[in-house]
Parts: sequence; structure tokens; C-alpha cells
Amino acid sequence: MRTEVHVHGSVFFLRGVSRAQIEAALRSWLDYLDVDTIAEAKSLEQEEPGIVYDAKDHALDICWTGQVGRSFHECLATTMQALGPLTEYASEIEVTYYHDNGEDELQLMFVGPTPEAVHEAQRRRMAEDIAGLLGRHFGKNEVEQVTEIVNQLFAKDWEKKAATGEYSTTFADSPFPPRGKHLH
Repeated sequence: MRTEVHVHGSVFFLRGVSRAQIEAALRSWLDYLDVDTIAEAKSLEQEEPGIVYDAKDHALDICWTGQVGRSFHECLATTMQALGPLTEYASEIEVTYYHDNGEDELQLMFVGPTPEAVHEAQRRRMAEDIAGLLGRHFGKNEVEQVTEIVNQLFAKDWEKKAATGEYSTTFADSPFPPRGKHLH
């Protein structure tokens, strides 16, 4: 069974990382698509750029839609893990699955140079999401109180992960509905 998926975000690389290194890190995804290069990784949506490497900005810009099977999630996770060591800092990638039953599923994927950087990006995103939600109903002081609790939870989570050595937090399910495709 095939499902339509939209992948959106940007990954920023260290200076000196080559296009060849990036394509090697993308190999799992490129093989899944049965293409040889980034340039061949076209989106189903013609107005979307697909997967584009911007050498000037040292960035991989992703706005890609495709039909995928069950193994795509694992393929994308493998790809992001391979990209991680090449990155300058952690970034988030939105992955939206459009199911046949009309329900959409949004996942946030984080990719970064270290588990600490990924964890910090996850914390920052959670704090922003909660502040945005609570800010609609409560004042700044109340929002800051809850944000502090979120920061404490993430600090405890990091301590637990450091103690166990389990840093496999690439994906985070989002309770928020997808925002729709990012058309360029």
C-alpha cells in the first residue's frame, strides 16, 4: 500500500562538506527513490523544488512529495542519521503522511551533529509550541512558568539518556495538525 508523503525543511552543513559527501549520506533515500543523484529526486508536485543542494549557503533544501511504502520512515531516519555528522547545527524536518482515509499525520524529524544538539532543538521546538498555544489564553508569566517546567522535563530526559546511552530520538510525533504542503 502506497501513501503520499511530504517532506519539508532545510539542513545546514559544515564548511568543507562536499556535494559528494551529502549524496553519499542521502544514498538510502536516493536508492529508495531509485535515482542516482539529488538532481533526479523530483517531487510529485511540479511547483515543489524537490531535494536541492545550495552550495552557496551549504544547505540542503527539501520540499518533496512522493508516494511511499511502509519502509520509507526507516529509510528517512537512516538518511537523517547519515546526514547528522555533516551538519553545522540541528534542524527540524517536517514529515507529513496523507492517508487514504483523509487523515494527515505530522511527524517532526530532527537532524544534527550530536545527540545534544538534536535534544536541544527538540526542547526549543516544544517550548515554542507550548508558548504559542498557551499565549492565546494566558499571560506572559503563566507561559513562562509552563515553559520552565518543559525545560526541566527536557533536562531530566537528557540526564536519563546520558545515563543509559539511548539517544535515539530522531522523530517526535506532533499533536498539531499538518499545515498543508509548502508550495514554492
